[in-house]
Amino acid sequence: MSPVPAPTAQRSIEAPLLRAIGFWALAALVLNNTIGGGIFAMPRDLAHDLGAAAPWILVLGALLFVPIALCFSAAGSRIHASGGAYRYVEAALGPFAGFLIAAIFSVANVTSSGALSAELADQAARAIPALAQPLGRDAFIVCVYAVLCWLNARGVRMGARAIMALAALKLLPLALLAVLGLAFVHPAALHVGAMPAASTIAASMALVIFAYSGLETALLPSGEISDPSRVVPRATMAAIVLVVLLYVTLQVAAQALLGGALAASKTPLADAAGAIAPSLRNLLLLAAGVSLFGTIQNDLLCSPRLLYALASDGYLPAPLARVTASHVPLLAVLLYAGIGALLAIFGGSDGFTLLALFSGKAICWVYLAVCIAAWMLQRRDYRIDGKPFRLPGGALMPLLGGIAMIWVLTTTTGAEWAAMGAAMAVAGLAYAVARMSDGARKAKAPPD
Repeated sequence: MSPVPAPTAQRSIEAPLLRAIGFWALAALVLNNTIGGGIFAMPRDLAHDLGAAAPWILVLGALLFVPIALCFSAAGSRIHASGGAYRYVEAALGPFAGFLIAAIFSVANVTSSGALSAELADQAARAIPALAQPLGRDAFIVCVYAVLCWLNARGVRMGARAIMALAALKLLPLALLAVLGLAFVHPAALHVGAMPAASTIAASMALVIFAYSGLETALLPSGEISDPSRVVPRATMAAIVLVVLLYVTLQVAAQALLGGALAASKTPLADAAGAIAPSLRNLLLLAAGVSLFGTIQNDLLCSPRLLYALASDGYLPAPLARVTASHVPLLAVLLYAGIGALLAIFGGSDGFTLLALFSGKAICWVYLAVCIAAWMLQRRDYRIDGKPFRLPGGALMPLLGGIAMIWVLTTTTGAEWAAMGAAMAVAGLAYAVARMSDGARKAKAPPD
């Protein structure tokens, strides 16, 4: 079967962007997005639900996530336009399916950005009490987004360098704890008496899958990745392997150092580090703040590219598709940052409830759609240029990834289904309005 070339439109819209993200920068994007603020609380949550079996469930989660990562790698090596999962699904399943995925993805990401900013402000308030006051908190959130917007406005190279620096600052303390903590591991810390019930494992698997997620956002700026056919599969898989090793090692070390106290610790990794040396506890607390800041920067570099892609396709106002002299869709960046800041400022402690329910399971739908898209793109041999990465086993990896996501989605609650249904309905209405507006605009346009 001869290769199917990508449409000219998918090549031309990337012309204003600069392909400056290489292997190391993309690997750092995946690491920064995956290892976010959640890693600092996850060992406690897993220990509470799973006990000593937690490291083995992390390994199981990694085995379930690898097929998904391979599907993203395969699709990303074939489609090089900004938009990531949106572009993959659009090319394989059509514009409506692509738009639905983009809508789900956008809301989930900007909600996460606002929540991370609110958490960063709360952490900063512990060190600077004035930031606990509403005015100080709001000013801090605005300053965080202002600094990151300024950084990203200087170009994708500067943004990628900042991400690599933040990834290093975040990973070094975590790697140090993982290595030092292994010296305290003893057989009792790894002994599993009775395995948790299957329903408990399924519910915890949602948390594990979300902990491994991140590459889907890192691939949004695909129009700025150099040599995507080669860089995307290598960087994403290398980053995922490192993430799995780090997660499992940290869980084992925390269980060995804290024992039964791990399940009740409010700052499990910091407390585990403090069990080795008190100074290490402060280092891990600082790393948690750096991790949140780095994840927000990572998201602000990547997620506005989805708004850019949607604007390029006529679904959003055309100004969002304009780029500056620095090859940055600055209006898209500013809009995204503004929404994230407003959510963080006005959301309050309970304001994210419905959106958090939506965001929690939304990523599973994105993954399921990409698994289907990767198989269809490979079957058609859809490509732009270069030699794409081929999924081992043909349809086997997409099938395994899809089954894993359906299993996780079986734990969806009624409230989560309601949030998802509402989001789908709004997205469908927005798509219909956009298509009607586009049809009216074309009808009024003079003939060529």
